[in-house]
Amino acid sequence: MSTAAAKGAARAVVPAPVGSSVGKAAWRRLKKNRLAMLGAVVLVVISLACFIVPLLLGLDPASTNPAERHLPPSGSHWLGTDALGRDYAARVLIGGQTSLLVGLSATLASVLVGVMFGAISGYFGGRTDEVMMRFVDFFYGIPYMFLVILIMLMFSETARGDPLPVFLALGLVQWLTMARVIRGQVLALRRREFVLAAQVLGASHLRIVVRHILPNVLGVVLVYATLTVPTVIILESFLSFLGLGVKLSWGQLVAEGVGVVNPIESYWWLLFWPSALLALTLFSLNFLGDGLRDALDPKTRH
Repeated sequence: MSTAAAKGAARAVVPAPVGSSVGKAAWRRLKKNRLAMLGAVVLVVISLACFIVPLLLGLDPASTNPAERHLPPSGSHWLGTDALGRDYAARVLIGGQTSLLVGLSATLASVLVGVMFGAISGYFGGRTDEVMMRFVDFFYGIPYMFLVILIMLMFSETARGDPLPVFLALGLVQWLTMARVIRGQVLALRRREFVLAAQVLGASHLRIVVRHILPNVLGVVLVYATLTVPTVIILESFLSFLGLGVKLSWGQLVAEGVGVVNPIESYWWLLFWPSALLALTLFSLNFLGDGLRDALDPKTRH
């Protein structure tokens, strides 16, 4: 064999670079999606504004000044003031903290419960799968918002304005779809060669699920979680309209803003700012979720 041929053969067996891995390939595809990247940038900016700016400027959403009630946006009050003279920038940014935290916390709870429930149901199959899925079907048969409101009403009136009841009510209901999605994925994976090989080698059920199955459904979980956060934020806003939401959130501020809109004298900023930030956040999360779905879909790799 000539020297050139030997070098060619050596190059042929060199392993593919790390950059060609599935994760990095998905990241390259995600970066090409301009809407997804724009959504990610907007989310980062809104999150930094909500969590950092109030700390840096020492904003107090509860500080009142009746002499400055219903002032429009100006240099002294960037987003105006409300009926009690409270700085609206402070209320909108602190309310954004609550909405984002409730959305992320409830989504995390729904993902954890849904992934565990769906993985167990799909992996064991048979009668276990039948019983667990009938449990899910039972809760699906109950009107969604009725179940959320019922959970909220279980708490005392003094606790209903706290984030914990909202987090529990939304997180304990939102997992149903995730459980079904993960069950379907696990049913398709449990008969694959790498799972059967692990079973032949004597790996425990827990090890097979954690080390071999769940990593292969991580992309689905990530996409679903990204698309669940805006759903939870919208539901929290709806609960605020019913008086069952958090004491200070975008949904509660929108509800207050709607109450002061009238044809005689409209304080537009009380409705515009929380609605605008809520809409920007929801659009950004949906754009990012769609981008992640396209980037992680094997059918779009080429």
